Amino acid sequence: MTDIARSPDALTDLRAAYDAQVRTKRLWNGAALSIFVVLLVSAFMVANDRNAGGFWAGIDNVFDFPSEVVAEAWEKRAAMPGLIGEYFPSLIETLNIAAAATLIGGLVGAFLALLVTRGLAPVPWLVAPLRRVLDTLRAIPEIVIALVLIFILGGGPVPAMVAIALHTMGALGKLFSEVAENASQKPVEGLRSVGASWWQRMAFGVLPQVGPNWLSYALLRFEINIRASAILGFVGAGGIGYDLRNAMAWGPGRFDEAAAIFILLFATIVAVDQGGSVLRERMTKGARA
Repeated sequence: MTDIARSPDALTDLRAAYDAQVRTKRLWNGAALSIFVVLLVSAFMVANDRNAGGFWAGIDNVFDFPSEVVAEAWEKRAAMPGLIGEYFPSLIETLNIAAAATLIGGLVGAFLALLVTRGLAPVPWLVAPLRRVLDTLRAIPEIVIALVLIFILGGGPVPAMVAIALHTMGALGKLFSEVAENASQKPVEGLRSVGASWWQRMAFGVLPQVGPNWLSYALLRFEINIRASAILGFVGAGGIGYDLRNAMAWGPGRFDEAAAIFILLFATIVAVDQGGSVLRERMTKGARA
């Protein structure tokens, strides 16, 4: 290293090689950005051509619906507390759907994560097939699963809960397995050396390491599932989304109800987001300590 540092020719060659790598990286980044821009513009043009109207032609009307909702809500603001109380039970139903789906999906996803984590899986040849199962669960949107289940089971909260839980299994299973792959193998090897079973190695060697991160991801997923549960209400899966669809379908005259539901959803998501952030921060600091 001392000889290279003292050689002007070696330093020149090293700088030239570094500059060449930087130019190559910039070239590839520029090409990737250009391809992205071309695809974005072309996709927008195709979507705009196939749309019933036109994006630029209708952009002036973007704020018409929100302004009507706000105006009617302000006009009937005296009735707003009563409407919020009226739709509060529907919000509880939505939260129950999201909580049940997160709990079931998180537990099953945690078990599958341990089965697909290389170095921890008890049956190595099952890793690839189970990973494809997780990929499939993540790839199918909740609304598609919910529509199929509504056709089979009928409308209500059960199809929404099952649909969200299945998608949660795929999403959390992937995230949990990535966290488990970074866990230290020393506790696992130590437990194996004294004859601990696979369950014991996972319970005492892996879960204490990954638990805070797993719980953090589960809380984040709970926030996502609240929004998903509200959206599924639009297709008849129950909850506050169903009430929101009915209020919006009636149009002017019931926009105050839609505004009350919007307020409930916004306040709930903000509260869950802030509470989850505080809890995740405490868990992270506790894990670091």
